[in-house]
Amino acid sequence: MGFQDKVAIVTGASSGIGAAVAIALSAEGASVAIVGRNQAKLAATAARCANALVIQADVTNDDDAQRIIHQTVETFGKIDVLVNNAGNTRSASMFDENIMAAYDFTMNVNLRAVFRITSLAIPYLIKTKGNIVNVSSVSGHSTRLAMQTITYSVSKAALSHFSGCLAADLAPHGVRVNTVSPGHTVTDLLENSGFPGKWEDFAALTALGKVAAAQEVADLVLFIASDKAKSVTGSNYFCDNGFMIKRD
Repeated sequence: MGFQDKVAIVTGASSGIGAAVAIALSAEGASVAIVGRNQAKLAATAARCANALVIQADVTNDDDAQRIIHQTVETFGKIDVLVNNAGNTRSASMFDENIMAAYDFTMNVNLRAVFRITSLAIPYLIKTKGNIVNVSSVSGHSTRLAMQTITYSVSKAALSHFSGCLAADLAPHGVRVNTVSPGHTVTDLLENSGFPGKWEDFAALTALGKVAAAQEVADLVLFIASDKAKSVTGSNYFCDNGFMIKRD
């Protein structure tokens, strides 16, 4: 897809969608800065990439955010693609005493960190006429599962709208911004968030009767980030096996 000589940053690249995106970008010729907190998982991703820079960092830490950008530019000289994929949540409803702790945690990871890293990367993306792909979720556009994941749903709705606003801001500079909104995709999110159940439990909620593999989402991210989509900005692509159109 034309990623030779391109430099990409992928957050949340230690597993799941982020790892799949990083590996796919590398396979297409890109140099990739893979960002995550788990050193062992990052090493596993890096082992499958031809030219990867491992950056162990917490995206919610402002100093780490600066280090992510600095190390990428210091190593590779530029930034062409930024994939804001890192995300997490804590299960809570509006009836729970811990709702505000869950809100602060989720919004800090899923929205504030994206604002911070993106703001630091923008000057470099303007130089390369690069692009940004923000990984949101169908949860930001549906209330079907929002009872115990209201903070996650709200954070992803905000992220999707942020993408549209940023696309308008950066269009005059030749920088594209788009969103991918996956449905239920097999990742570490359930385990990391403590949400009960298995991914297979969600298959019945989709029109196609299945959940997605991370590679399927990665394929879509690569298309949007490539020159094949050079006229596409401010768009939100659903990759949800028909979750949004499922008739009950």
